[in-house]
Amino acid sequence: MGTTTDVQYHIVPSRPEAHIYTVTCTIPQPDPDGQVFSMPAWIPGSYMIRDFSKNIVVMQAHSEGREIAIEKQDKHTWQCAPVPGTLSIVYEVYAWDLSVRGAHLDTTHGYFNGAGVFICVHGRELQPCTVYVLQPAGETYAQWRVATTLPREDAELHGFGRYKASSYDELIDHPVEMGTFELASFEVAGVPHEIALTGRHRADLARLGQDLAKVCAQHVSLFGELPDIERYLFQVMAVGDGYGGLEHRASTSLLCSRYDLPMPGETEISERYRGFLGLCSHEYFHTWNVKRIKPAAFTPYNLNQETHTRLLWMFEGITSYYDDLALVRSGLIGAESYLELLGQMITRVLRGSGRFRQSVSDSSFDAWTKFYKQDDNAQNAIVSYYAKGAMIAMALDLLIRLGTQQLYSLDNVMRMLWEKYGKTGIGVPEQGVEQQISELVGLDLKDFFDCYVRGTEDMPLQEYLQPFGVSIEMRVAESEQDKGGKPATKPVKEGGRSVLGVRTAEAPGGVQITHVLESGAAQAAGIAAGDVVIAMEGLRVNAKDLETRLTMYRPGETVTLHVFRRDELLQMPVILQAAEADTCVLRIGKEGLTDLGKNWLGLPVA
Repeated sequence: MGTTTDVQYHIVPSRPEAHIYTVTCTIPQPDPDGQVFSMPAWIPGSYMIRDFSKNIVVMQAHSEGREIAIEKQDKHTWQCAPVPGTLSIVYEVYAWDLSVRGAHLDTTHGYFNGAGVFICVHGRELQPCTVYVLQPAGETYAQWRVATTLPREDAELHGFGRYKASSYDELIDHPVEMGTFELASFEVAGVPHEIALTGRHRADLARLGQDLAKVCAQHVSLFGELPDIERYLFQVMAVGDGYGGLEHRASTSLLCSRYDLPMPGETEISERYRGFLGLCSHEYFHTWNVKRIKPAAFTPYNLNQETHTRLLWMFEGITSYYDDLALVRSGLIGAESYLELLGQMITRVLRGSGRFRQSVSDSSFDAWTKFYKQDDNAQNAIVSYYAKGAMIAMALDLLIRLGTQQLYSLDNVMRMLWEKYGKTGIGVPEQGVEQQISELVGLDLKDFFDCYVRGTEDMPLQEYLQPFGVSIEMRVAESEQDKGGKPATKPVKEGGRSVLGVRTAEAPGGVQITHVLESGAAQAAGIAAGDVVIAMEGLRVNAKDLETRLTMYRPGETVTLHVFRRDELLQMPVILQAAEADTCVLRIGKEGLTDLGKNWLGLPVA
């Protein structure tokens, strides 16, 4: 039970039709000098300033029947005038952010992250608090339930009522879904796991539960145990087109297309379903890596401003490596399917010249201003600490296995990090990952980290993969939609495929240039992001036929484009270039995977 000194929060979807939550924060024994409180500027796991305070519509404070003055100190901090008794702060939050990071409410469902709706009472951050999650009024909402891993006090499972949290940090780390969602359940390591699925769909929930149980069991096997949690929850919002996930200490919030989910009667794993399983796997791995094994800079979190670390490549990159690896190790996909995914990941990195300008260490540090705020020059200026971080994780795994004759692998490193940092709450120092790996496996990896983590060199992946029975082929992309990972479907015509060196999108009356690639034909001709191409060689073009029209010309030929820049019509001659071989395909050798390769992928060794 809560005590009379606990901070209490009441949250009710007061006006679902207007997307309004009403929140009351009751503070016994407020600061006698005037209580200070604030809203977080960002949410753990998503490294961009989001200024959740902007969603507060109105705010009032009361004490013993009197309205109390509130003074705003900065964009997300307030202070109440001193009061002798209990202080209550009542405010409305506008919730129309259909993402995994904020809050959303309409007449079909409600969702919120605590960081987007609960004020932080300064001086009480480490003290327990009580949370009343209340049902919206009216018959329309009579069948609504609650899906959250917030510890229950007197609320029934999936019910509205009283919940509790041991601190503000815990309060905002258990998102809440409410509505008429569907549920599926399974058990891993003796811990109940649930899937709460919201949105219109025709998914086979039973199969999804069976498959996720295998993925979760694989991760538990790697670390040796689950963290100390009572339940785990996958909150899934199915929409027409969407993708995203955010990790929490005992749950994850996921956004997906309803077409990514397994359909009844399907037995194979489609590419779309494989992608969704990889997303679930990624967020579940975070239960250990970043929620508990975390950078020293995040212990504790400072949610009022940017918190820089150069280790996001490790926390997101290693997680991005293990997410798909768990699918093959658990038997859900085969080795060829996994190598296809690896090929796509490598392709994403190699297609960006930004990898030569920014290291993953710098990308981690600059996540706040670059990775999470990408512009039209992103491919030329930055590298993804997710994708290249995953390549680095794979390379480290292979090098450790080779260098120690299979005595150690990256699996051992993760178990060591779990024991030393995850279970103790001690943050990982900025140089801690490199030092801990070297100490554990007895290899000097300084040159590796200098070149590929702190530097911008490409890794010799073929050299690393060959002993495992895997070869790399680089080919020309067949179209802008070619993600790599698969062999070419047709031979490249003599002279190569002609390209402009751009990324495009449909636009009214033509084709919009979204990105101009470094040293490409379009850049040399002066074409800029935002330009709309309406004609080529005097003939109108659209997004569907631009690539087809380019196949009529050979590299080195000049074509004339008619382009609108803002409201000005420009005529621009472009000398076409040959497409580079930037598309990666991984193949199993003629002799098959070696024993090293089978051990790596968790396959039986004869």
